[in-house]
Amino acid sequence: MLRLWRATINTRNGLAFAIRSEQAVREELFALLLSVPLAWLVGATMMRRVELVAAVAFVLVVELLNTAIEKLADRLTMDHDPKIGQVKDMGSAAVGVALLMAGTFWLFALAERIGAI
Repeated sequence: MLRLWRATINTRNGLAFAIRSEQAVREELFALLLSVPLAWLVGATMMRRVELVAAVAFVLVVELLNTAIEKLADRLTMDHDPKIGQVKDMGSAAVGVALLMAGTFWLFALAERIGAI
């Protein structure tokens, strides 16, 4: 039980730090909060609504991992290092792919809702 409590505190601390230090995390958290009521309007079924919210939550998860990679890389060296730049670019690419996936899910659900498919 103590381990679960400590893990919960670490989660809260990490999320609070990410919210304070990263604009992208704040924006994606706002998008997640906005996605809950919008999913009720767009999603045709309960499962589709859950999928839509989960897609946005996935973007936030990937952004948190990308932020962790960037913070760690900056801690290693502040000097320009092409290899670290490539690692940061891959993290950014992961966020981009997650955003494309979420956008595709939402477009598909919207098309489904209006009867286009």
